[in-house]
Parts: sequence; structure tokens; C-alpha cells
Amino acid sequence: MELKEKLLSSFMAFEEQIDVHSELHDLRTEAIKNFENKGFPTKKEESWKYTSLNAILKNDFTVFPKSENSVEFAEVKKYFIHEIDTYKVVFIDGVFSSNLSSTTHEGLDICLMSSALHKPKYKMVIDNYFDKIASKDESLTTLNTAFANEGAYINIPKSTVVRKPIEIMYFSTGNEAALLVQPRNLVIVGENSHVQIIERHQSLNENPVLTNSVTEIFAQKRAIVDFYKIQNDNHEANLIDNTYVSQKQESHVSVHTFSFGGNLTRNNLNFYHFGERLTSTLNGITIIGEKQHVDHYTLVHHATPNCESFQDYKGIFSDNSTGVFNGKVYVEKEAQKTNAFQKSNNILLGDKSTINAKPQLEIFADDVKCSHGCTVGQLDETAMFYMQSRGIPKKEAKALLMYAFSNAVIESIKIPELKQRITKIIALKLGVKMGFDL
Repeated sequence: MELKEKLLSSFMAFEEQIDVHSELHDLRTEAIKNFENKGFPTKKEESWKYTSLNAILKNDFTVFPKSENSVEFAEVKKYFIHEIDTYKVVFIDGVFSSNLSSTTHEGLDICLMSSALHKPKYKMVIDNYFDKIASKDESLTTLNTAFANEGAYINIPKSTVVRKPIEIMYFSTGNEAALLVQPRNLVIVGENSHVQIIERHQSLNENPVLTNSVTEIFAQKRAIVDFYKIQNDNHEANLIDNTYVSQKQESHVSVHTFSFGGNLTRNNLNFYHFGERLTSTLNGITIIGEKQHVDHYTLVHHATPNCESFQDYKGIFSDNSTGVFNGKVYVEKEAQKTNAFQKSNNILLGDKSTINAKPQLEIFADDVKCSHGCTVGQLDETAMFYMQSRGIPKKEAKALLMYAFSNAVIESIKIPELKQRITKIIALKLGVKMGFDL
């Protein structure tokens, strides 16, 4: 049975297993109909022109794990930012792990999506926020909506500075021959509040996994949200990450995406503006090799005046790897005084590595400052020669140049321990030890 048919036939059984009130039932039913009509995206769609899911969909994915699996902290400690204290919301094969988690309801909610969806005390929040900015047209997002039940629920009340970062961790044990998981996260950050969030999806063995994740982020007036995505999975892991951000007046939201591992990774990142004088930041570093594939699809929708957005994506591609950057800035007629800047810089280290870049600006306002740029090239041979002439071995010189290339994004990380972790991952990817403190 093809995966699409398996999902459609599993939908009724899924709803029977959970307690669904009528509003959610109607929403899920509409979502599964949308998925049935559209199916999985193909390269015939312009936004998926350079990314094919055909090889992945041939796997016989288990839609629901047959049994609950447990993992000891010692097995996964290295994946956490364990140098500092953090809130933790951890899932094993899509199922919440209370043993590995550290949640709270003391002055703020850092807990489970399943609780928020099914407990009456959260109904008003769910009615106001759940599935309000997620796409109704993007087929994988609607598929997630149809089966949405578990994930992280984060609700920060107004005038609250969350005292420690929040880690959202999804582990796949590989106990199934092939597993499909569909986490759903909802993040609401109140007026004048500040939160830092780290998200990671990690497979613990080499069995194929397909993760179709959706995250909705709502930043109220003057809220500050720093969101970090660490993608450093094994070569049989596939991730479709759909993130939707709603920003109100004077809010600041930054999303950093670090794509280092996995078989196929597709990041759909969408920002929508609903207030003036706000700032959106989208940064990314991609370092991949072999036959890995990473596709960044971004949208910043400027709908209000006096707003800013900044996109800075760096890519380093070796072997037979493929990168895609499809970045779009849309400026409506009402969005005067918009400042929007977008750039994608890429280095190809091999003759067979590829980057497909399509930066786009659609501007309907006449008083704006908007720019986009894309570069594709190789390492500067003059700089390499200069460094080697000063006694730096070729391998280290090459790594230093690539590190300097991505340094602007690294420096924008606001959690020191996370900056050190990302630096170590980059050094490992480049095959060197950095001989200086970062």
C-alpha cells in the first residue's frame, strides 16, 4: 500500500483513539481532504522544483509505533545542551518521555500539545491560536494538521522573561523498520516577554525515519523570540520542517537553522507581519556532503509599514550534495518604509556538488529599501596561498576560511553554550580541531 493510501485509511482509526471535540474534528476532516486532493508535493510544483520525495516515499513507514519505547538519559545526553540548565520537552518515537523531560506550569506553560488540545482549560487558547497561521494549501502541513496530537505547547504570559532556554527534543529509536512521525508545536509569547528555544530531531540508529513537523509561533507586542533549529541527523533521516511565525507590533523574532546532517531536509519558514516596527531575522548555515540534500524555502510577508527583515544563509557543499535556497520577500502596497535584506552565499567544494538558488522580491510599495543577493563560488586560492605561506597546513587553512565564511551567522547566536556546540559541530564537519577559544 502506498503511503498516501495508508494515511488516508488510518485517519478514522486515529480519530477514534483520541478524544476530539467537534471543532477539532471539523478542522482535521478538512485538512485530510486537502491532503487527499493534493497528495505529496512533486517537482511539478514550482516551490518543489529541485526537491523530490519519490525515493523516500517508497519506504513502508509505520504511521503509529506499535509500542512505547524508552531511552536512558546516558544514551542521549550528548544531544542536549547539558552544560546549562534548561526546560526540556522530550519525545521518543513521537511519544512524550516524562523521564527525560523537565516541564512546568509555574507562571508559564511548558508542556504537551496533547494536553492543550484535549483539556477544557486550554480550549480558549487553542481556539484562538491552533492552526491559525499554518498553511491550508501546503499539503504536508495539512497532513500534519489532520494527525496533530502530540508535540510541545509553550505559552509565555505577558511581561515574562523565561529564566532558562527551552529544549524540544524528538528522538527516533529505530525500533520500527521505518517510521513516520508528525509532531505539532505551538508557541505563544505574550506582550513584552522573552524566550529562547532550541529544537532538535535525532535518530538513534540507521533505520529510515520521515519527520513531518509543524510549528506555529505567535509573538505578541514587543515580544522577543530566539528560535534555534539543530539538524545534524544520520544519513537515513528525512525532515520536513514547516514553521509559521506571526508577529505583532515591535516584536523581534529570529530563527536560526543549522543544517549539517540527514538524508533530505526541507525547511519551510514563513513570517507574517501584523504590526509596525517589528523585526524578522532568518539565518542559516548548511554544511553537507556525500548525497545529502538540504532545501531552504523562506517567505517574509511584509504587510505593515516601518518593518525590517534580514535573511543571511551560508552554504558549504561537497561530494554529491545538493543545496536549494528559494527565498521570497513580499512587500504589500501598505508596507511603506520597509527595510528587507536577503542574501544567500554558497561555496562548492566539489565538481559534483550543486546549489540551486532563487532569491525573489515582490514589491508593491514605493518607499522601501529592499535588496537580495546570491553568490556561488569556491574558496579563495589567494587567501589559501597566503595562509599556507604563513605556515598553516592546507587542511587547517581551508577549514579556517570556511569557518570565517559562516562566522557572521555563528556570532548571532545568543546562547554561549549553544554557540560552542555549533562551533564544535562545524569543526567536526570540516574535519579539523579549532586551535582557538570560540
